[in-house]
Amino acid sequence: MFLKQFQYLIAVAEEGHFGRAAERCHVTQPSLSTGIKLLELELGAPIFLRGRGKRFRGLTPEGEKVARWARSVVANCEAMRDEIAAMSNDLRGRLRIGAMPSMSPMLPSLLRSVRERHPGIIIDVQFIGNDAMRLGLNEFSLDVAFTYIEASDMGRRNTLPVYSEKLSLLVPDTEEFRHRTSISWGEASQLPLAMLRSKLRERIFVDKMFAKVGCRPEPKVESESILHLMFQVQYTELCTVIPSHFTKMPGLHAGTRALDLVDPVASQDIAIFWAEGETAMPMAKALVKIIRQMNKTGELAAQLSYENEKSHRVLKSDTKARGRAVAAARNPEKRQGKKRGSIAEELCQSTERLTPGSSEEIRDHNVRVGMAESI
Repeated sequence: MFLKQFQYLIAVAEEGHFGRAAERCHVTQPSLSTGIKLLELELGAPIFLRGRGKRFRGLTPEGEKVARWARSVVANCEAMRDEIAAMSNDLRGRLRIGAMPSMSPMLPSLLRSVRERHPGIIIDVQFIGNDAMRLGLNEFSLDVAFTYIEASDMGRRNTLPVYSEKLSLLVPDTEEFRHRTSISWGEASQLPLAMLRSKLRERIFVDKMFAKVGCRPEPKVESESILHLMFQVQYTELCTVIPSHFTKMPGLHAGTRALDLVDPVASQDIAIFWAEGETAMPMAKALVKIIRQMNKTGELAAQLSYENEKSHRVLKSDTKARGRAVAAARNPEKRQGKKRGSIAEELCQSTERLTPGSSEEIRDHNVRVGMAESI
């Protein structure tokens, strides 16, 4: 019984095709098939369902059990190599992270510390739902997962709280909201809303908050992208609920402002989850150690605060001028002395007005856009 036989088995199970599995393992298909047949002979049980032809038909019940053990064996073998490398301060490999999309702005500051302390690590971040994160942890395709504690359903896992997420209402920067800093859930329900799709975890929580005050608003626009909803507020009359940290990272769009949602104030605790076991996987262990140290010293909170303040300074410098441009784009019929042109012309005009002036502003603007595109 050899490690490569387990790797062949995992590849076939995940690819659902013997040819693609052979390519993935960099061997010929006959070599892969022979390795699996030898494994079946040694175990005394069939692993794959067989019929006419060579088409993949799935795993037998015994095969499902063997595949679970195979993933564990391969993962622990890789962990052993990583642990040995870590003993010489040379931790290398891939740190595989699953996270909810709303956490995208918060991860860069945290992961920067990981890269600084372990430059040999390659970080792979997947923005997926809780079901996919749970499956990834079960099958050792993820090292850690970041998600909400309350509704995580991650099973028996090690857990460490990371931060708390509050909610804000993003509104157009118009006279109606200009002198306000907060708004109740009841008031928010009466406004025209753009919201996440109803099956998304964040939308379910928002619907519960509205239900607590006896409201059930009907959104005008739905999307799976928080960034798109922010653009809806920037260019139309709609409002949307966002995690409060989105107001700083990637930052408010011109022509918008954020109001704290109150009565009641809503918050959700975010935690990191990793596989339970006597021996922690080195990649997960390294990340958890850094988070614990940063929480203890206050470094994580300080980093996030620094990013927030830096983003706020950049936004404050050009918000007024850009806000007027966005207001014009939102209400083109109110422009004086100009005939209404095509949609393309209006977008080009508003884009020109929104272009930052100095080279420093352009650089900061591109940084914020780059962060936003990953959300």
